[in-house]
This record gives sequence, C-alpha cells and structure tokens, in this order.
Amino acid sequence: MDAHHHLDHSITVTAAGVELFTYVYRPDTPTLESPKPYLHPIRTLAGDVVSLYRPHDHVWHKGIAWSLPHVGEHNFWGGPTYVHGQFYVQLDNNGSALHRELTALSATDDRAHLAHRLDWRSQTGEPVIEEHRALTAAVLDDTAWVLTFDTAMTNVSGSTLDIGSPTTKGRPNAGYGGLFWRGPRSFTGGTVESPERVGSGNDLRGMRSPWLAFRGRHDETGSWSTIVMVDHPANPQHPPQWFTRTEEFACVCPAPFFDEEVPVLPDTTIRFRYAVVIAAGDQSAKALAERGSQALIG
Repeated sequence: MDAHHHLDHSITVTAAGVELFTYVYRPDTPTLESPKPYLHPIRTLAGDVVSLYRPHDHVWHKGIAWSLPHVGEHNFWGGPTYVHGQFYVQLDNNGSALHRELTALSATDDRAHLAHRLDWRSQTGEPVIEEHRALTAAVLDDTAWVLTFDTAMTNVSGSTLDIGSPTTKGRPNAGYGGLFWRGPRSFTGGTVESPERVGSGNDLRGMRSPWLAFRGRHDETGSWSTIVMVDHPANPQHPPQWFTRTEEFACVCPAPFFDEEVPVLPDTTIRFRYAVVIAAGDQSAKALAERGSQALIG
C-alpha cells in the first residue's frame, strides 16, 4: 500500500494501483454543513466507487464521516436541527471538527495507518470535544479490503454533553448519528442484511445487530459491491441499533444514540471502534463480517 499526503488537506491510500480512498482531514466546507473530516471517494479493489459526496438532497452527507446531529446543544451533523413540534430548523449551532495535528502516518505492503487530533468547536468557536482518531486500511484478499475506525472523544466543554439523535428529541425512527456511510445513487433500491435476515427499504432500521451489510449495483458496468459495517463489542450500546435505508437513497449507520441519549461527563472520554469491509462483487455478508471482526479485535 501507498499513502500520499496532500499537505494540510488530505491523505490518499492506494493498493494494487487503485486509489482506495481519500481522507480529507481539512475540508473546505461551509459552516452550515458542520465541517468535519470525511472519506471520499471510496473504491473497491476493482475500482468501483462506493461513496457519494455532497448529494443535492443532503449536502452535508460526505462519503463516510463521523457525524453527530445532537451533542448537547450543538449540531456536528450539518444542516438544520430537529426541534420537536417545528420539524427541522436552521439554528446557529453548526459546530466544526477541526484538524489539529497529524500523529501517525505509515504504509507497508498490505497496510496503511494514519492518526490525528481534532478540536470540536461550537459555531461561535468555543471548545466542546477533543478527539484522537485513527484509521487503518488493510487488504484482505484480491477482492476485499477493510477500514478500521477508532475514535476517542473527550468532553472539554465544562458541562455534561448528552449525545442523541432526532429520535431522542421526538422524531420516530430517525435515530441517525455516528459513523455514517452514504452510498452511490445507483445503490438506491439495494439490499441490506443482518445476521438474522435480509431486507430492503426501512425493514432493518432500528434493529440491534453486531453488523449490517449493504449490496448495491453500479451504473455503466452493472457490477455489484458489498459493504459491511461491524461494531466493536466494547462500544457503548453494543450491539447498536442501525439507521439504514435503501429507498430514496442508500445509507448505513451504526447508531449508538438511536433512541437513548448517552451522557458524557466533563473531562470524560468516550471511545468507539468500527470496521468497514469494502468488497467487489455480491459476496457473503457473514464471511465479510467475520473478517471485519478479526481486523477490529485482532
């Protein structure tokens, strides 16, 4: 693997001649979209793009990003905030997750690793969270690779932060927030799968499961790709409820704050770890989830 550093902007990881992903750690994002690092484009080893950037329906969706809509009074998701009885309202509360310093960057034949520190600040610039984040990419075989995502967030706001979702604020079945993946337009109408069953639309939204898979097809070629997200057993609220949909657009998000707020006391650190397996073809979700779990825990 190779890791190419575009200084003060992004890191691109390449394997077998394919740019697997670009991690933009210092984006040029409008304040109303809650600026934060993101991964896009994301590709399979076959070169197919499996992410979408700034879609017109939700311009704050950007590939894969650690996005939280309700952190106390702050919105680190982007766009308007859900206010019960008023629906979505644009408030002056769009915070930013700002890159502070790179702490690690390395690449070997089959692995690339990067880490950095971030400062989460309110729209007015007040400190809210200090975060240390690490991402590791590893090739599994000729068709699949895995991304592990590890974040440790420390509350530096001076008061308790209740992390929640639109559902914890009163909107039913809208518990999004966390590691959020937005799939390509052509993945609309795809298939989601848990260890228990296969579904579509909103069938699996809100269910608890240690992993969830999404299968979609690409325009032009008609080829398939399979995405599997795996939750670490030590994560708060494991196994998480999942926010997922195949209608209107494709997305998957293990949502630890789906219908219950998680309070984070001042100067307390909360940690989350995930594996995301990116595979070319229509593959066994269970087998990919097992390999993701091995990468995550092993």
